[in-house]
Amino acid sequence: MAKIDLWQARRLKLRDFQMLEVLAETGSMAAAAEELGLSQPAISKAMAEMEHSLKAQLLDRTARGVEVTESGRVWLERGRVILDEARQGVIDLERLSDPTKGEVRIGTTEPGAAIVSEIVNSLSRRHPRIKFQIIVSDASSLRSELRERKVDVLIAFWSPAAGEDDLNAEILYKAIYTVAADHRHPVIRRKQLSLFELTDELWAFPPSDSLQRRLVEDLFHRSKLKLPQATVTTLSYYMMLNLLATGRFLSALPITMLQHPSNKAWLRAVPIEKVEPAGTVAAITLKKRRMGGAVKLFVDESRSVSKHMSWGK
Repeated sequence: MAKIDLWQARRLKLRDFQMLEVLAETGSMAAAAEELGLSQPAISKAMAEMEHSLKAQLLDRTARGVEVTESGRVWLERGRVILDEARQGVIDLERLSDPTKGEVRIGTTEPGAAIVSEIVNSLSRRHPRIKFQIIVSDASSLRSELRERKVDVLIAFWSPAAGEDDLNAEILYKAIYTVAADHRHPVIRRKQLSLFELTDELWAFPPSDSLQRRLVEDLFHRSKLKLPQATVTTLSYYMMLNLLATGRFLSALPITMLQHPSNKAWLRAVPIEKVEPAGTVAAITLKKRRMGGAVKLFVDESRSVSKHMSWGK
């Protein structure tokens, strides 16, 4: 590999990294030009100069568009860190004049949306100028978003796995799943039930390949039971809540959803035997990424809200 002239590399601009990132996402010079508000020749020239400075081919150019090469992916990963540090530098400067002004980009799963909304509600009352961007997705995608610095913090289940030593997790609370129903459902009037007695009811469950499904299965496995046949399978908790609101369906939900103010009036826990925690929920951040300003306020508020709400009761 040719030796890189560091004096040439110093000519690289933050805009060049942004161009490469947009090209990687769109796969098209035309689409990138439209998104960035630049001409295609300007982008093509900037990328050619970037490749010349680095002495590496960053893009494969074909009639169908552009694709990032292996060298391009390495540089893109570094470029995201550089862009993020520059962004954080601007935020740090803004904090010097007003530490309560800024934006927090939060990632969470659908079950976690209940506590995230409580945290946002609480924090925004005291710091109304903080802006929040919330992404709801699956756990694997969220971790990728965090590592690519597209989100600042995750509120999600934490179960450390191999290769995750780059993440820092502050445990917020133990997650408990229980069987839930509308207050009009006949089973709510029963004093004590076993899960076995509920197997013939109408059930709504998450799909089999989801983390949420595995947590629900664990609830039944602890009682040495197989999961009942699902009448409805969906990853949408909004759909599940709508089905429960008919008074005909049951589902297994985290206690957080039952305790949320929007559901307290009608959603009830079915009186089954004692349930055990399904895992822990944490505020997850990158270890090597400096946390401050609005993000730190959000994590602090996450700790406070989790401590004072009776999720497990």
